[in-house]
Parts: sequence; C-alpha cells; structure tokens
Amino acid sequence: MAAALPPSTVVIATKDRPRLVREAVDSILAGESRPEEILVVDQSAEPVAVEGARTVAALAAGLSASRNQGILEAAHEIVLLIDDDILVTPGWHRAFVEALAAAGPRAVATGRVVVGEPEVPGGFSPASAVSEEPATYRGRIGTDVLAGGNMAARRQPLLEVGLFDERLGPGTLHPSAEDNDLGFRLLEEGYEIVYVPEALAIHRAWRPDRQHLVYRWRYGLGKGGFYTKHASREDRHMLARMRKDVGPRLGRIPRSMRPGRRRAAAGDLVYVAGILAGTASWIWKERVRRRGGS
Repeated sequence: MAAALPPSTVVIATKDRPRLVREAVDSILAGESRPEEILVVDQSAEPVAVEGARTVAALAAGLSASRNQGILEAAHEIVLLIDDDILVTPGWHRAFVEALAAAGPRAVATGRVVVGEPEVPGGFSPASAVSEEPATYRGRIGTDVLAGGNMAARRQPLLEVGLFDERLGPGTLHPSAEDNDLGFRLLEEGYEIVYVPEALAIHRAWRPDRQHLVYRWRYGLGKGGFYTKHASREDRHMLARMRKDVGPRLGRIPRSMRPGRRRAAAGDLVYVAGILAGTASWIWKERVRRRGGS
C-alpha cells in the first residue's frame, strides 16, 4: 500500500477556456492519487463552474496575478500549478508531492511537459520540457528550467522570493517569462529546482498554426522584459544570456531561408524583434513608474 501523502492544493488559472479547464480538472481527478483541493482562479467574461474544483473570481488581470492569488488562497502549504490547457498523467500528483518531500524545504519542483496530438489542423503547443532524466539545479546555470505550467512547491519559498512578478506573463505588456523570472530568483536566493520527469503533463496542441508567429512575438516580449529586469552594469550575467539567446538565432536566419525552413526563420526573426521591443518597453515603463506614473 502506498504511503499517505501530505495534503496539497492544485491551482489552475483560467480565462475563457471552459472546456479546457474542465478537462484539466478531470485529468487530475482521474489520477492514482488526488490533491485535497483543486482551486480554479477564473478571469473569464462568463464565470466558469468546474465540477470537482473550488472556483474563485480573479481579483486582478494577468496569469501571474491569478497564480499568486491561488497560491495565497490555497488551503494547503504544498501547492501544485498547471495551466488550463494541460492534461496530467495518472502518476503526476504523487510524483510531485513525493519529490518535494524527498528534496526538503529548500526545493521547488518542475515536471516534464510533452506536446499532445494536434487538436486542430496544424495545431501546436508553444512550450515543452521533454527530458526523461531527473536533475537538480542550483545557483547560476545560464538557462531557464522552471515550467510555471507544471510545477510544485511549498508556499513559503514562493513567498520569500516574492511570488510571480505580475508585470510579466500572459495578460501583461510582457506576456511570457514569468516562470523564467521566478526560477531565476529562486536559484539566486539559494533554493534548488528539482526536475521530476515522472510528473508528466501533456500540453495540448489546440492553437492553430496561424498563431505561431503571434506566440513567438509574445515570448520575445516577455523575455526582453525578463532580461532587462535583471540586467545591470555591475552584473553582466543577464546581458550575456540575452546575447546568447539572440546571437545564434540571427546567425542562422540566412541559412534557414530555404523552402521548408522559412517558418523557423520567421519565428526566430519575430522572437528577436519581440526581445528588442520588450527591452525597450520595460525600460520605458520603469522610467514612468519611477516618476510616479501608472
């Protein structure tokens, strides 16, 4: 008989995706083990009722704000987060909770994310994490390893580093990289990020192909904001990371213009343009904020 697990809450932020969020909750309820609470933070224009979950209205716009609200309102110290277009596998909940227990109080866990079968012609998913090897990350590692759409943590570490930055993520001017930012701050404060491949989730490929460049632009905007937030003359770590992200993409664009590879080249170009725009808009917004503007 499997050992009893400590109590936990799963938090799901949603906006105008009633079918997807209901099916996400169904996948949790079908697991080999279940959390004591599923909390849906709803930003939808028409409120969504989700069987098997406690639903609360979002208090502020944006994915990061809804995740933070869910973390604060969760009934239990252990909090698991997924996006509303995620389906979890039967062993997902147990794998995360057991990994946190084994790793100790200075750890946050993130899981494997694979892309589901296309649900529309040309359907795609904008993010995945497919390694099958467990890993533990500490300190400055030069890459982003925390997947906000499939993670688990005790509440206290998240509170100590300041939760998700509500200036980043979908629903903001910098609509991505909120999990990159949180992961970076956790590692900077001496926490570990444990990658748990057994905590397997499926990122549904429901977005049509025509939205590919839109998402590349959004990812670039968020990354530009994230890089600029942490960049400084005294500590050039983030500037070096930005150059490492942008340089190779620009370098391979001319080689990628052959028929059959132009989609990737266009995606790289739009992503880099988004980084530059995100950098400029972050600098502008910070100047306005420091002058007392909105």
